[in-house]
Amino acid sequence: MELISKKITVQKSAKELCDFFCDVKNFENLMPENISKFEVINEKSFLFALKGMPEISLEIKEINIPNQVILGAIDNKIPFTLISNIESIDNTKSKVEFKFQGDFNPMMAMMIKGPITKFLETLAINLEQS
Repeated sequence: MELISKKITVQKSAKELCDFFCDVKNFENLMPENISKFEVINEKSFLFALKGMPEISLEIKEINIPNQVILGAIDNKIPFTLISNIESIDNTKSKVEFKFQGDFNPMMAMMIKGPITKFLETLAINLEQS
């Protein structure tokens, strides 16, 4: 299953944006309003929970400076990645989109498609407004 957010323009260079995503504390500011928990585990990982949903732990799996930061689930029970794709426009602006990739059975995919799509859009909107 693959879901992609809208592509947004951010007033940061690609390098600044990549650095922003590499500091996992910054993800707290991008989370939806219905977040019930956010905790930094270490410099490369964090966990969060949205109201009514289980906790999700993510860690930085790969960094391709300045174009991509890949976060992956720490717990392999729900294997997925959250990819931040960054495209430089100029020295002060970049475009970014979030991509969710996961391997789910059709029933699970149907259940999580809506909430994950909304989550990706919220990340994008909150980044655009930050």
